[in-house]
Amino acid sequence: MEDIKKIEEKFIRKDLPEIWPGDKVVVHYKIFEGNKERIQPFKGDVIAIKGSGAKRTITVRKVSYGVGVERIFPLHSPLIEKIEVERRGKVRRAKLYYMRQRTGKATRIKEKRENA
Repeated sequence: MEDIKKIEEKFIRKDLPEIWPGDKVVVHYKIFEGNKERIQPFKGDVIAIKGSGAKRTITVRKVSYGVGVERIFPLHSPLIEKIEVERRGKVRRAKLYYMRQRTGKATRIKEKRENA
């Protein structure tokens, strides 16, 4: 078990911000189209965080043209250019799968207020 952690340690990125469920994030992801490469931002709410170490993933959900779109990103992937946290969400669950059934104003997440 210790050997696996030592190997995984090489692949863990230190430049990522702290992310929690309920946060609104922008994930800048590299897309390869033929011989071209571009960066596509994916902006949405973090509804789940799974795994640990190099296998950690986040599930980000957004609504695009009235259709819910979810994408799972491996956090320590080299294809992720950067992750920006736009706002912190105040939630009381670790997994926000109930957001899938909600529409309109019911999908809003309260903002976490920082102590000044």
